[in-house]
Amino acid sequence: MWQGKRMKIFSGTAHAELAREICEYTGVTLGNATVTRFSNGEIQVVIDESVRGADIFLVQPMAAKVNEDLMELLIMIDAFRRASARQITAVIPHYGYARQDRKARGREPISARLVADLLTVAGATRILSMDLHAPQIQGFFDIPLDHLRGVPILAEYFLENDCRDAVVVAPDLGGVTRARDLAHRLHLPLAIIDKRRPAPNVSEVMHVIGSVEGKKVIMIDDMIDTGGTILQGAKTLLEKGAKEVCVSCTHAILSGPAIERLKSPVFKEVIVTNTIPLCEEKRLDKIKVLSVAPIFGEAIVRIFENLSVSKLF
Repeated sequence: MWQGKRMKIFSGTAHAELAREICEYTGVTLGNATVTRFSNGEIQVVIDESVRGADIFLVQPMAAKVNEDLMELLIMIDAFRRASARQITAVIPHYGYARQDRKARGREPISARLVADLLTVAGATRILSMDLHAPQIQGFFDIPLDHLRGVPILAEYFLENDCRDAVVVAPDLGGVTRARDLAHRLHLPLAIIDKRRPAPNVSEVMHVIGSVEGKKVIMIDDMIDTGGTILQGAKTLLEKGAKEVCVSCTHAILSGPAIERLKSPVFKEVIVTNTIPLCEEKRLDKIKVLSVAPIFGEAIVRIFENLSVSKLF
């Protein structure tokens, strides 16, 4: 049945490698679709096989080129809808614009909601994503959304390595729930960095809540963008007596000066997942990439077979 017309997995151009890994896990052949550009940059999509009556799983994170990736995703969803697909699940490992989930000041957009509306209007019937920056984004959708978590993947890595005499640190108050989950899985204490952010991508450390003196620190966040928050946090933790700092996250955006900052000796190790592809110039020796393909593959199988996704955790 999986090799027939009922279940098909397709990929956009944002992360074809992850789509192939998911196909290898599920045993489903990657579908044929062609994505090209007109000379003025407009995206053209052609689905090169019949999808009539099929359950489509379209893998496309909003990665290095967020706006192009989003537009490509919308156009591909529309193509599947017009080709009479039965169900269209948008598999979005990294959901772009998730940081704009509320009006923090007057006259600001709620872009995360806008993206949700665009996906729904385009024809998506279900969303599968991981570690949304704000959990309330799930409420922006009027279609089902399955929210996977990256903490179990990161926890498994740390359990396989020596994490004794360590402490898990949340880089800000917003990440406490995630850090507490990891600390619980690793049976480690928790500490919190209290900071404020006067402007986007700018943070100022206030103080550390909890003891890190003489301990190995595992700092966890949902994403690393420019790396300013974790660099400042790591320096503060070392000043407070931490022996070493290991930083982990689900989404390795790594834009702007991030790579130069991660080269700093304050970081012993950087653990990330492959929800976003890492190009060669971003692959440092200290960066360890864990694959999310098994958990996405298992979630896809469970959705297809109408089984519980929450049991994955």
